[in-house]
Amino acid sequence: MLDIKFVRENPELVKENIKKKFQEHKLGYVDEVIALDEERRATIVRADELRANRNKISKEIGVLMSQGKREEGMALKEQVTAQAKELDELGKKETELTEKVTKLMMSIPNIIDDSVPIGKDDSENVEVQKYGEPVVPDWEIPYHTDIMETFDGIDMDAAGRVAGNGFYYLMGDIARLHSAVISYARDFMIDRGFTYVVPPFMIRSNVVTGVMSFEEMDAMMYKIEGEDLYLIGTSEHSMIGKFIDTITPEEKLPLTLTSYSPCFRKEKGAHGIEERGVYRIHQFEKQEMVVVCKPEESRYWFDQLWQNTVDLFRSLDIPVRTLECCSGDLADLKVKSVDVEAWSPRQKKYFEVGSCSNLTDAQARRLKIRVKGENGNYLAHTLNNTVVAPPRMLIAFLENNLNADGTVSIPEALRMYMGGKDKIVPTK
Repeated sequence: MLDIKFVRENPELVKENIKKKFQEHKLGYVDEVIALDEERRATIVRADELRANRNKISKEIGVLMSQGKREEGMALKEQVTAQAKELDELGKKETELTEKVTKLMMSIPNIIDDSVPIGKDDSENVEVQKYGEPVVPDWEIPYHTDIMETFDGIDMDAAGRVAGNGFYYLMGDIARLHSAVISYARDFMIDRGFTYVVPPFMIRSNVVTGVMSFEEMDAMMYKIEGEDLYLIGTSEHSMIGKFIDTITPEEKLPLTLTSYSPCFRKEKGAHGIEERGVYRIHQFEKQEMVVVCKPEESRYWFDQLWQNTVDLFRSLDIPVRTLECCSGDLADLKVKSVDVEAWSPRQKKYFEVGSCSNLTDAQARRLKIRVKGENGNYLAHTLNNTVVAPPRMLIAFLENNLNADGTVSIPEALRMYMGGKDKIVPTK
């Protein structure tokens, strides 16, 4: 969320940014929020005047009463009563206007970084760099669930009967591989100096609206009926929420955290849920990385975060590339994002396995995440990135490590998490 003062002083810049994100329907929000804020501030000024006048009159009443001028004192009391009624009405008006301003401000997108390419959607994202040599074997690679089924490692039919589309049972070596990848990712990030955290898997509504836009909330979040609680779509939500309404001493920054959680997503929108496969699903597990830092350090940490994901995938013999997300593909709170995509030898193309985002002070302003510096308090910057998110990551792993005989090689880095195995062998 932007600073309302910034919007007042830079309305044309804010409108131009909205155009760059192809959200022309929001252009009217800028003038509307400025007008509402002006009315809100006038209401506050009038209320302050009335309070000051009330205090002044109250003193005069005391003097008049002490002088025996009861009639004059009672007349002034009537003025105080009338002003109290107006103050009450002004208070209600201020609350109403504040809510309207806040709602509009939460719908106006953050100012994107100058380096972000302009484009309408993810089809216009720009490739930055490739890591590793993409290989297409001279034999056909089966669909990922077909690979899993040769290990008796997945049951989507049973999951469909239990929970519907978008769910799965993982079993045997495939389930073990899933857990091994998560454990390896956890230790990989710990070795890079990040603190391991297991956060709450549910968050309150004020945290939800603090970490994402209304559009994302509607498309993603599952609400617990009868409770002010939502299931998290990623541990970033809970991790950023950890710092709500806090002031962290500057010398303790940066806070570098890596968190594990299950994730729950409605996946409402154009893509929908596949009946076959585990690429887009309602439930999965993920290892995340989150950074809370000083504003001048967020660019540095942004590059560190996406590089961590690249390095992890390369350590498992998986070719990847990085994509710069264009303006139309950025969620409203994001200033800049880089997606990491893994190579699919079956599809002969890359697909998304992680997304790194710099939100500057947008989440911090909504959640009042502040830093105590030498010259006073200021808003922190927040960043997040996916380390790994199986089972989607398993698709890349299985395809890139599958052998012609149906076995799957286990890279050395992962063997200690797989009981020392250097490969897993199909049961079918």
